[in-house]
Amino acid sequence: PRAEQTRAAITEAALALFRESGYEAATMRAIAQRAGVSTGNAYYYFGSKEELVQEFYARNHSEHLAASQSVLAAETDLAARLKGTVRALVDVLTPYHSFAATFYKHAAEPASPLSPFSPQSSPARMASVDLYRKVVEGSTARMGPGVRERLPELLWLYSLGITLFWVHDNSDGCTRTYQLIDATVPVISQLVAASRLPTLRGTLKDLIAVVDQLSL
Repeated sequence: PRAEQTRAAITEAALALFRESGYEAATMRAIAQRAGVSTGNAYYYFGSKEELVQEFYARNHSEHLAASQSVLAAETDLAARLKGTVRALVDVLTPYHSFAATFYKHAAEPASPLSPFSPQSSPARMASVDLYRKVVEGSTARMGPGVRERLPELLWLYSLGITLFWVHDNSDGCTRTYQLIDATVPVISQLVAASRLPTLRGTLKDLIAVVDQLSL
């Protein structure tokens, strides 16, 4: 449909300008001009530049979901599923690395609608948590009481940490980010397995309480 084509053209124009000029320099007027539409038409589809970023989040998630399918279909080991999924996230983000630092500076502001914890980002956040739920539910991992229910959100928070590291990673091909994933995923898998031990249940409850506090 023509409306979807126009919406896609505006989104593509915005992402291109974000890469070329940075988030702050890409105005709605410039985005509209790049897309070949009027500024008013651009505002008809997206009420603000922040709404365009939410579209970017949604598109990124769709690409991440698609890129994760092969490992989720082939693996049942939790560590393999998680490593493949988080590596796929970095693969999907790679084209935007050049402007990521400027972009995520705004996303890091607590009151910003671009924050991954903001109400505006809720659809993208819940979709991402659901992907990590697939990672957990499709695995053969055994874990302590209540862990399976809360683990997807914890893994999403872990992916945010990886993303932040990636933003500041200047190594060739972001090699250090991939190395960090490969080094930390086995540790997470071991902690999940150890959650069955009674001695760790109190620590686990404390960690979940922290997550609950962040979600308020």
